[in-house]
Amino acid sequence: QFHANESSGVYIDIRNIFKGIVAALALICLTQTADAQKWAVSTNALSWANLGTINAEGAMACSRHITADISARVNPWTFHKGDPDKQMQNRHQTYAAGIRYWPWHIYSGWWISGMAQYQEYNWGGIISQKTEEGDAFGLSVGGGYSLMLHEHLNLDFGLSLWTGQKTYVSYACPACGKITDKGSQWFIMPNEIRVALQYIF
Repeated sequence: QFHANESSGVYIDIRNIFKGIVAALALICLTQTADAQKWAVSTNALSWANLGTINAEGAMACSRHITADISARVNPWTFHKGDPDKQMQNRHQTYAAGIRYWPWHIYSGWWISGMAQYQEYNWGGIISQKTEEGDAFGLSVGGGYSLMLHEHLNLDFGLSLWTGQKTYVSYACPACGKITDKGSQWFIMPNEIRVALQYIF
């Protein structure tokens, strides 16, 4: 856990939603013919550059034009912990599941995506002393281009936005614990910039 809050009931509901999404995606893809089954794994270099965010994505072909995708991003790091003037963090765990549509062929060329996404986060001290922690759940939409480097290797570029609802607590600084605001609200924000290496097998 990155923080303590009162949203444990919401968290349980979100886990059940994700189980349903993943099960539905798996059922759709597994009912396809065996020759349509191609898998891919990738990692985003720009997420690693974001204060060492560990990340991975897996994809499974459902047809010539559709893949089912799941991803996870985790950042457990706190820098200068305990120092009110220097402490900074972008801690979070983010999980997403959804589909990509490829107009030409899976793992090649342009794509668009739609994902359901959940995030537990605690960030602050990076641009300003303001710190916020909470839980967010919503839908992300994105698009990009996958450049074939080799039969099994792609360079995957993309951008995405996401919108949904978050439950949050704001603090005056990363280490002081002084609450300035809390509540629930709808949001829309950038989600991910991708420059990812993708292996297909």
